[in-house]
Amino acid sequence: MTQRLNQLGIRPNQARSTALFQLATEIPAAILARTLGIHIDVAVAWQRLSAGDWANYAAEVSRRTKGP
Repeated sequence: MTQRLNQLGIRPNQARSTALFQLATEIPAAILARTLGIHIDVAVAWQRLSAGDWANYAAEVSRRTKGP
């Protein structure tokens, strides 16, 4: 499938990296690692590279209201 996508000009590895980079800016490394099944060191590295500040994530979670 990767070969076919590459023939069409679609680079799945770039899209995957972009998605991981974005996730690393939004959620804590521990949650990223557990969710994706990657080693915590890898998740921490992604977070450092993305300069992720997951304080916003914690604030958003704390504001969530429980349904009826």
